[in-house]
Amino acid sequence: MRFALLGPLVVAGDSGLQATLAGPRLRVLLATLLLHADTPVPAHALAEAVWDGQLPPAAIQTLRSYVRRLRRALGPQAAALIEARDPGYLIRLAGAELDVLEFETLCRQAAVALRAAAWSQASDAATHALELWRGAPLLDVPSRLLHDEIVPRLDQLRVQALEDRAEADLHLGRHERLVPQLRDLTVHHPLRERFHAQLMLALYRCSRRAEALESYRDARRALVGELGIEPGPDLRSLHERVLAGDTGLLTPPQGDTAPESGPPAPVPRQLPAPVTHFTGRAEELKALDGLLDQAAAEMAGTVVISAIGGTAGVGKTALAVHWAHRVAHRFPGGQLYVNLGGFDPSGSAVSPGEAIRGFLAALGVPSDRFPSGLAAQAGLYRSLLAGRRMLILLDNARDEQQARPLLPGSQGCLVLVTSRSQLAGLAAAENASLLSLDVLPHAEARQLLAARLGGQRTAAEPGAVTEITDLCARLP
Repeated sequence: MRFALLGPLVVAGDSGLQATLAGPRLRVLLATLLLHADTPVPAHALAEAVWDGQLPPAAIQTLRSYVRRLRRALGPQAAALIEARDPGYLIRLAGAELDVLEFETLCRQAAVALRAAAWSQASDAATHALELWRGAPLLDVPSRLLHDEIVPRLDQLRVQALEDRAEADLHLGRHERLVPQLRDLTVHHPLRERFHAQLMLALYRCSRRAEALESYRDARRALVGELGIEPGPDLRSLHERVLAGDTGLLTPPQGDTAPESGPPAPVPRQLPAPVTHFTGRAEELKALDGLLDQAAAEMAGTVVISAIGGTAGVGKTALAVHWAHRVAHRFPGGQLYVNLGGFDPSGSAVSPGEAIRGFLAALGVPSDRFPSGLAAQAGLYRSLLAGRRMLILLDNARDEQQARPLLPGSQGCLVLVTSRSQLAGLAAAENASLLSLDVLPHAEARQLLAARLGGQRTAAEPGAVTEITDLCARLP
């Protein structure tokens, strides 16, 4: 599924067919859920958006009927993404399924590439972001509350992306084709000094020095007339250099300083140490090997989720870590690990947001560049995983909801999830392969004791070995 909000609201299925929602309140409801993807939206907040602050009597009850109508209107595939979740509802999305999340991610990538002097990468990312823009965001979503909250920030991101692309293209020597674009941008954004500076530089490099000086006068008139202020120091300095005929402005830096010239991206190796005396589980290891081989045969890089369920102490983590170390060489992108603490006696389970922020740090993202909000952080996380073969171990998950935001959104990764719960929801929605662990068979339980105590001693006292394994209920 794919949803679009950068313009009229559009829902597109896997077949490519697009549909719009006829009811304005249904569009507001869907847009609100989409803009808070993977995060439960309280029912009262949804009602505020749907009725734009003018709630009718029994609004919450009426909201439930709107949710039912929305599910029917979307069809079964999209309806399955909407879940009732205390204190309201949420919609499950991968970053690439919503144009707003993809747009925000591409804008961040363009800004990072620009700071790294990776001009081609910055230009491409900004161009792809701007291509997603089909008109005013939320064009047919009649909610003043949503517009006030969302649209100004998206508009600002779009203008920033336009500036970043022009900056990158100037470094790439594309000044000729930039002139008409920048003339239009200075008309529509007369107070953005950066557009004026870019236009001046592009004109000067096109041997149109007189026009470059005239563009400075246009910028000054706009700033003095609208704000009563003179141009800033950067624009004034550029004006002086153009006046002086500074030849240093004529030639952009040659080539493209790619990010590879700096430190390489980190390759995380987060797997815990394997269990020293791991014993048995031959059938389970064979099943896991089969999943990996099947994924490689059917589609290289297919995301495979094996949810290993079983009672406490049965050895879920030991099996997952042992197998992960065996196949780690097949994932050159690295391995990520988090103990989600879903059944921690203290109740201090790790939230999806905490886990994603830990993964972002492991992938080399400085904390001051983390986007705000779980949906945006999840989108950046999935973007960083795109094109990489990585093994991700989500240990001790409480339920599907805790694990689902941590799943990649594209090919290339394998995910292992361990939990005391069966996680049947992952099998239903994400096609996970479920593997349930029982206690060790008698023979493997005896092998485990022999590995710890020594074969001679256990062979000498077989009765004691049987008694110990039975008293331990054959739990490792």
